Amino acid sequence: MYIFSGRSNPQFAVRVGQAIDQPLGNNSFQTFSDGEIWVKYNDNIRGSDVYIIQSTNPPAENLMELLILLDAAKRSSARRVTAVIPYFGYARQDRKDQPRVSISAKLVANLITTAGADRVIAMDLHTPQIQGFFDIPFDHLYASRVLIKYIQDMKMENLAVVSPDVGGIKIARAYAKRLEADLVLIDKRRPKANVAEVMNIIGDVKDKNILIIDDLIDTAGTFTNAVKVLEEAGAKKIYGACTHPILSGQSYEKIESCGVTKLLVTDTVPLRRSSSKIEVISVAGVFGEAIKRTNLNQSISSLFDTDKDKAM
Repeated sequence: MYIFSGRSNPQFAVRVGQAIDQPLGNNSFQTFSDGEIWVKYNDNIRGSDVYIIQSTNPPAENLMELLILLDAAKRSSARRVTAVIPYFGYARQDRKDQPRVSISAKLVANLITTAGADRVIAMDLHTPQIQGFFDIPFDHLYASRVLIKYIQDMKMENLAVVSPDVGGIKIARAYAKRLEADLVLIDKRRPKANVAEVMNIIGDVKDKNILIIDDLIDTAGTFTNAVKVLEEAGAKKIYGACTHPILSGQSYEKIESCGVTKLLVTDTVPLRRSSSKIEVISVAGVFGEAIKRTNLNQSISSLFDTDKDKAM
């Protein structure tokens, strides 16, 4: 077995290898002056089980680098090539929500398969049905296995779990069940992309500790608007939790200036900068165990046989 890392999040790949006592394989990268990417496997991987860890968060070079890594592994006669994609980019473009637009999530699935992937391992897809875009095995992991345990250790009393929009109600319900907390929904209307307008709260948050749960935070508009409306409704301490901290644009400034006490995120995507309000919790162990079991042809589903995952 060989585990290789792309350049999107090499520190995470190191942690995955350390979790299962597997050093990373040796590969080389070069970006030419015109922007083209060149990769080479310095280890002989003929007949080996190869795992390539690379998130496809922006910029687009991360996706392109993954495709080139897959192609190079296949052309090096690897026995099986698995794309380990902690954060699967373009997942929000999963349908034609208006005329003459691309279903980019399906396009990316086709590219990954054509490039040579035999299997994909990813975590907390924005929409779980993206698994169906692939004609190869797909293992969908959940950060809840780590986040829920961490939140339980915080021992927050009188807790309500909040979904910041209708799309996140399933995951919020699962967290609420595991944490034995109330479930609250924020009705949100989005006038255009990356602009969120919070309308009203469905549920009681007065004098309660709040956990806002989502799969990712991008511009932080939805999240910070939710914090504001919850404060106005009489919530006590407000916490947030998300798997993928994309945090583009002015998101850090928005988070630091809003009333959230702490935002818990995982390390599927590297933070652009540190923040006193953001705490990173590693999910490298979950990926390491998934890789180990895949290599040994053992069950992956047994890793995630929890009430939350059944609810999902």
